[in-house]
Order: sequence, then structure tokens, then C-alpha cells
Amino acid sequence: MDSNFKTLHKSISNLLMCYQNLNRKESIMSILKINETPVRTSKSFNINNMELKSVEIPKKIDDFTNVSISDLGMKTELNKDVTEICPKFGLGDFCTKQTNNNSNYKANITINNKMEKKFEIEFLLNSENKYLIENIEINAMEQSKSTIVLKYQSDNDITAYHNGSIRVNAKEGSVTNIIILNFLNKQSTNLFCLENSIDDNAKLNYFIIDLGGKNSITNYYSNIIGKNADNQLNAIYIGKDEEVIDLNYIAELCGEKSNINIEVQGALKDKAIKHFKGTIDFKRGCKKATGNENENCMLLSDSAKSLALPMLLCSEEDVEGNHSTSSGKIGDKELFYIMSRGFEKKEAIKLMVKAKFNQILEKINDEAIRNHIVYEINNRLD
Repeated sequence: MDSNFKTLHKSISNLLMCYQNLNRKESIMSILKINETPVRTSKSFNINNMELKSVEIPKKIDDFTNVSISDLGMKTELNKDVTEICPKFGLGDFCTKQTNNNSNYKANITINNKMEKKFEIEFLLNSENKYLIENIEINAMEQSKSTIVLKYQSDNDITAYHNGSIRVNAKEGSVTNIIILNFLNKQSTNLFCLENSIDDNAKLNYFIIDLGGKNSITNYYSNIIGKNADNQLNAIYIGKDEEVIDLNYIAELCGEKSNINIEVQGALKDKAIKHFKGTIDFKRGCKKATGNENENCMLLSDSAKSLALPMLLCSEEDVEGNHSTSSGKIGDKELFYIMSRGFEKKEAIKLMVKAKFNQILEKINDEAIRNHIVYEINNRLD
């Protein structure tokens, strides 16, 4: 009996120790099935949603303190009273609940300035701030003009986790530029839910520079409700190693003579995988509306994989919609031509990729931001 009791006691002690060790862990491994398309397609396409395996989900989320804000002369009101998000599409229930219940950074930004100014928020994820769950609401008031820059960076020796929600309310006649710079390291997870509402004669221009993260998943939705409302979405991505990029861009055109233009340029190397899902939906009442989407992917290795699903949906007459996607390797003739001018192969490839990206970069008016992006592109392509 004594021997059996000792064996049982040892087993129970081992189980308690395992349980305590589990509770001490900062994160748990999980599988996330997220970012579903608004219209289901054949399962054989393998693009309806994204399944992320072995994602490190933080168990305990402390306040995020490593953030810097630059209000460059802009008349803004910044507070933490942010409404609970309820996205029409979004990344999925888990991400939405986490943002609503566990945000460690909240900001409500109201812009009233008619003279264009710039507002910057920079998040640096490090060993003491590894997890960022943010909930940001931007209200661009009538006739306001602004550029808002959101920058995400991380130290290279950590596994960071970012789940962000950004909502933009572009009021009548406003002109708003949103620049999102994802420079997280290659061990990190990056999840983004972006949602917009655009009123009469408002212009909302997005630049999403997506260069970081082992997994980088974005759900973008625009409700273009106003007459003559305009939304420009420009995106750049680079995938390397075994990184996964999933882009789900959705626009609903409701206002008469409204417009959406989606331009995406990307490059994949090594065994990286990219999914692009672009949906433009012409709703009743959007007569004379226009919608265009183009996605181009440069394949820099035989193992990289690119999947694309462009969709046009229509419930209205007298509208114009166009979509195109393409993927392929750099042409041997073009590569030979550049190398014959004295460039090594790696530098020649970089030059061709940046030439493609330049049609988006040249739309960014800030030279310092453009230079920083080019610097990061060079690093990612090494």
C-alpha cells in the first residue's frame, strides 16, 4: 500500500507541476480559421478562409506602453472613448472578441483641421511590450484634411503578436490619407481589421505597406455610401521564407457616382504563400459608380505560391467594374538587360521589384516615409 500510495502521490505531483507550468506560460498555441470571403467559392480553390496553425495567442495582456505620438500641428482630439467594434465582415469572432474585451491600446482621433496636417502613431513591440491589441477610431470631420501614419515595428529577438482594429468615418468633403507601415519581424503574427464609412464627396486614400510577420492577415472593408465618394486603396506586400499573407479586400459601392480603386503590388520568394481576395460589390442606388482592382505578384522562386480571387458583384445598372490579377517570374530578357548594365543578379531583381512598387510609392508625398519603405524593402529582399 505504501508503495502504491507513493506512486499515486508522485503522479499527482507531476500533474500539478505541469498545470502550474502551463499557467505560467505567456501564450498558448492555437489554430485560427479566419478572414472568410464575403461570397463562398468552391472548396477546391482553397481560398475561402485562412487557417493559421500553431499561432501563439497571448493569455495575459498587459498595458502597451511603448508608443509614441507626433501631432504635427494638427488640430485633433485624442481620447480613449472607443465604441465596441461590430465589423460587417472582419477577421472572425475570435479576433473581434479579443479586440473588444482585451485591447491594451485604445484611441479615438477626431480631426477638424481644414489645412492638411500629419498625425503619427508609432508602436514598437519589444520584450516588455510583445502583445498589441489595439482599437482605433478615426473621425475625419466635414471638409477636414489629414494624413495619419500608423507604424508597427518590433525587435528581432521576440515573437510578437498584433491584433488591430481601425475604423475610419470620413465625413462629407473630407480628404484623409491613411498610411499603415507593417515592419514587424519574421517571427510575429499580424492581424488587421480595417473598416471605413465614406460620405458624400469624401476622399479616403489608403496605403498599406505590408512587409512584416510570419503571418500577416488583413480584412479591409469600405462602405462607400456617399454621392461622389472616393476610396483609393494602394498596397505593397513582400513574403519570404515560409511566411503567409492573406489579403481580403471588400468594397460596397452604394452612393451615386462613387468610386473604388484597388491597386496591389507584391513579391514572394522562398516558400512564401499569398492569398488575395478582392470583392467589389455594386449595390442598388450606385448608378454611374466605378470600381477597379488590380493585383500583381512577382514570383522570385519556384516554391512561392500565389492564389488570387477577384470578384465583381452587381445589383445596379449603369456601372463600370474591372478586375485583373497576374503572377509570374521576372523575365529572363529583362533580367539579362539589367545585369548587362553592371548589376549583380540579386541587385537586378531588387531593382525590378522596386520599379513595380514605385507606381504606388510615388503617390506617398512624404519623402522620409518613402525612403524608410525603400530601406525596409531592400532588407526584406536580401
